[in-house]
Amino acid sequence: MTDRSQPETPDQSVVEAYLSSQKDSAAANPAQDLGRGLIPAAPEGFRSGFVGIIGRPNVGKSTLMNQLIGQKIAIVSPVPQTTRNRLQGILTTDTAQMIFVDTPGIHKPHHKLGEVLVKNAQSAIGAVDVVLFVVDGMEIAGGGDRFIAELLINVKTPIILGINKIDARTDLRQSHLDAIDRSYQELAQERGWQVINFSAVTETGLPELQTSLTEKLEIGPYYYPPELVTDQPERFIMGELIREQIILLTREELPHSVAVTIDRVQEDAKITRVLATIYIERDSQKGILIGKGGQMLKQIGSNAREQMQKLIAGKVYLELFVKVQPKWRQSGLRLAELGYRVD
Repeated sequence: MTDRSQPETPDQSVVEAYLSSQKDSAAANPAQDLGRGLIPAAPEGFRSGFVGIIGRPNVGKSTLMNQLIGQKIAIVSPVPQTTRNRLQGILTTDTAQMIFVDTPGIHKPHHKLGEVLVKNAQSAIGAVDVVLFVVDGMEIAGGGDRFIAELLINVKTPIILGINKIDARTDLRQSHLDAIDRSYQELAQERGWQVINFSAVTETGLPELQTSLTEKLEIGPYYYPPELVTDQPERFIMGELIREQIILLTREELPHSVAVTIDRVQEDAKITRVLATIYIERDSQKGILIGKGGQMLKQIGSNAREQMQKLIAGKVYLELFVKVQPKWRQSGLRLAELGYRVD
């Protein structure tokens, strides 16, 4: 039996420093054992690098990364601004290894948490090898898209403008479709960006997107073992699966006031026991989260447990606790304690 009772903080090291250390290490020793599996020497012509996925909130960035790597590691919700930490997903093919950095949606922040999220997203832009700027193909390019485009104006790395949600455009009038496409074509042509249309839901256009991303990477080594799909610890993903269910089940009532920590993971041969704490800001939110007779919390736990069982391919016992932490989103200290990287 393994008892991992000490909470782990997600590894949120600066991408720039990480890139430098990984490249130096790979150059010195092309076959390493990092405790996560053997990293082989890359074949001739192999390409590798970091791809920053950026865009406004709720344009489908997390769905896209999950589809590209073939496994769910980022939470998906119709509620904007649900990605909070820079999450790295890894796609390895016969010819390339792409490390996707799924950043929080860039938006006008309204509290300390929002400031931290936007700053983390912006810092990732200049640290990657390719930028994938994802936009909503159901909407004409707006002020938020142009704001991000301005942030990219001095970026020297290759940029692809990805127009997502093309599967949902069947009911739009042709004149509206033309206006949407024209707005993004103008945005891209002014800056010399490549444009690719795709659907993260149906996977239409994703092979072409993957090919274009690969072509823009430089010749390089494996940064991670080929079988790895994320650099995030298992506890972090468990916490995100709980938070996803809170967002989906409570919608606009709670999402941005909630944080989750995994306090204990205890494993034996037959079952994994997980103890987690859900933090909210006000006593009045307890009733929403717990629900009548505890039914809401029970449903959150049941749904999250099912997702965790898929993650670890085994049985899970999940116990949830609720704790009030007033104004945690406004406090840099509280944010750091809850696992957010605060510069």
